[in-house]
Amino acid sequence: MRNVFLKIRQYFNLIFFLTLQVIACYILFHYNRYHEAVFMGVGGEITGFINERYNNVESYFSLKKTNTELMEENTRLKNLLKQNFDIPDTTFLAVTDTIRIDSVEQHRKYQYYSAKVINNSVTSQNNYVTINRGYAQGIEKDMSVISPTGIVGTVVNVSKNMATIMSLLHSQSRVSASLKKTGETGSVEWEGNNPQEITFKNIPKSVIVQKGDTVVTSLYSTFPPGYPVGVVNEIAEQPGSNFYVLKLKPLTNFFNVQYVYVVKNLHKQEQDALEKATNK
Repeated sequence: MRNVFLKIRQYFNLIFFLTLQVIACYILFHYNRYHEAVFMGVGGEITGFINERYNNVESYFSLKKTNTELMEENTRLKNLLKQNFDIPDTTFLAVTDTIRIDSVEQHRKYQYYSAKVINNSVTSQNNYVTINRGYAQGIEKDMSVISPTGIVGTVVNVSKNMATIMSLLHSQSRVSASLKKTGETGSVEWEGNNPQEITFKNIPKSVIVQKGDTVVTSLYSTFPPGYPVGVVNEIAEQPGSNFYVLKLKPLTNFFNVQYVYVVKNLHKQEQDALEKATNK
């Protein structure tokens, strides 16, 4: 305590001067409208500058939470898209004695689940992606996986809280796709060389194809139809064949896949059972 008083005594003149300055400034800005306006303007600018820098720092540290919230919102919106539902056949009227709780859900075809990528490879001959969702969260084998910009692959293995995806960059990957502009269907494969190049085969030479054309998933694909696959980068002709070999740039950036959507085809089990029975 004695040291405190000694310090005050040592700097008494300075403390007294600063106190008088504060009082003088208060009287000047409080009782003079012009100086008050100037002070409020400068004070507002300083406060705004500090708040802006603080908000930038706070926003940076909350990016992870923001991304998670955006993924959840995108999942909800994707589940409401029109193409996720099959239009019921209104030419036939069936009368039942039960009440449908949700008539729309009766015709839903695709269900979306958001997931975070926790492991990914792009340089191997057979590449895989691992996500933080498993059968406890509704993920099943053979579900298709997409990113916000393009397709990613197909679920091949599932544990309780994780799943592995056979990437589009896999030697055994085959995706049914079509030219968005004309609708011709072919097969998208990866030849195992360049992670930024995939091959689109079986497109007839009679079709007009140009660089920059978009390729999307077809109606016969395990993916939702019309979803982006890639853009035509190179057009090559197969000698002795009537088909093109198109080189595509995949629209999914496999070097930076962080969040994906796992898509469940709610009609797949019925379709598979019917086709299996037909083959027998």
